[in-house]
Amino acid sequence: MLAEKELFLEEIKAKIDPTFGFILASYRGINANAFAGFRNRMVEAGGDFFVIKKRVFIKAAKDLNLEYSVKDLSGHVGLAFAKDNFVALTKALYAFKNEHFDTINVIGGQFEGKKCSMQDVEVISKLPSQNEMRAQFLGLLIAPMTQTLGALQAVLSSVIYCLDNKANKE
Repeated sequence: MLAEKELFLEEIKAKIDPTFGFILASYRGINANAFAGFRNRMVEAGGDFFVIKKRVFIKAAKDLNLEYSVKDLSGHVGLAFAKDNFVALTKALYAFKNEHFDTINVIGGQFEGKKCSMQDVEVISKLPSQNEMRAQFLGLLIAPMTQTLGALQAVLSSVIYCLDNKANKE
C-alpha cells in the first residue's frame, strides 16, 4: 500500500507543476449529478478536477517548495488543474460556483509560478478570454485608421459638395 501512496504522491506532484497552474478549492453539499457536470465543465475548459486528501496535497506541495498548511484547507479539498488555459478554467469554475451557491469555495491557487489568493483567482476569472483580448487589440489598431479614413472622406466630400453648389448657382 505504501508504494501505491508514493505513486499517487508523484502523480499529484506532476500535476501541481507551477508552470501550468492549479486552483485549490473546498467543496461540500454537491450531489453526484452536479459534481459530474462540474468535472465535465473542467474538462471542456481544458483542465481537470481531482479530489485529494489534505495531507497528500500538503506533502506534494512541500516537496515542490509550495507552502500550504492544514489550517488553510477546510472541508473536502479538490484541485482543478489547468492543462492549457488557466483563465478558461477559472471562468468555468466561477460559472459553476455562481450557479451552485455555497458548494465550492476557492482557497487559492498557483498561476505562472506564483501563489494566488482567493481574491487573485477571482480577478483572473474576470479577465477577458484570449479571443476577446485579440479582438480588443485589433479594434485598438483599427480605430485610428478608421477615424483617419473618415476625416479624409469628409474633406473630399466637402470639396465635391462645394464644387457642386458652385456649379448649381452658375
